[in-house]
Amino acid sequence: MPSLLDLRRRIRSVKNTQQITRAMKIVSAARLRRAQDRVTAARPYAKGFGEVLEQIAASVRGADAGGFEHPLLETRPEKRILVFVVTSDRGLCGAYNANLIKNARRFVDEKAQAGISVDLHTVGRKGDEFFRKRSYSIRDAHIQFLAHMTYLQVEQMAHQLVKFYSDRDYDAVYLLYTEFRSAASQLSTQKLLLPVSLPQEGDTPEYLFDQPAEALLASMLNQYVVLSLYQSLLEANASEHGARMTAMDSATRNASEMIQKLTMRLNRVRQASITTELIEVVSGAQALD
Repeated sequence: MPSLLDLRRRIRSVKNTQQITRAMKIVSAARLRRAQDRVTAARPYAKGFGEVLEQIAASVRGADAGGFEHPLLETRPEKRILVFVVTSDRGLCGAYNANLIKNARRFVDEKAQAGISVDLHTVGRKGDEFFRKRSYSIRDAHIQFLAHMTYLQVEQMAHQLVKFYSDRDYDAVYLLYTEFRSAASQLSTQKLLLPVSLPQEGDTPEYLFDQPAEALLASMLNQYVVLSLYQSLLEANASEHGARMTAMDSATRNASEMIQKLTMRLNRVRQASITTELIEVVSGAQALD
């Protein structure tokens, strides 16, 4: 049975841990609010941009039955692909990284078994360390990127991916990230970034364009890739803070329960010790009589 000193030390240790988890929860909650505001502000723009792109694509189909050709729309048999994996730089966020890495590894292994060469582009230290230790092919890595990323940085990254695809270095580019639903709910998501997939059906809108619809569509495709990548990174950033806030909240509540159990145990041990001392005193008094 542990002594009173051991129990007091354990209670003190758990209380110190609880202070840390409570502080991390507060920090994550503040960061989540900012990240969630950015995601909420970007979603309507991304949705509107996609709708305009669909309308212009429908106009191009209506004007030219032969279709519209562009390097970013070209679909090729997959022989070599690039997989963009977005994880966090730090842990203590529950199963956030474990679930994403598990799905990414399954996806990459399935492609490799199908005879497709796979290169990885990792964002976040956790994913980079995991795949490097297992000797996966990593084309590029960005560490400590999500916390301070800007639209210009993402734009440069997207333009590099577009160049890879246009130069036929890769036949497809996939995004593997976590979509933000709420602080307690994040969904591991797989998305085909390149080639760009345009809707094949739909009514042709009756619009008048200042320039040919083909020229507009060509100019918007690069921007669409940038916007898709930026939106995915924003979703991943918000998901990380939501998962960490939830994990730290759970850890704080578990620490409170543990402190209560240890305190009850401490009281029982102390009560037993007092009872034993009283019995010794009474037994000694009776022996003197």
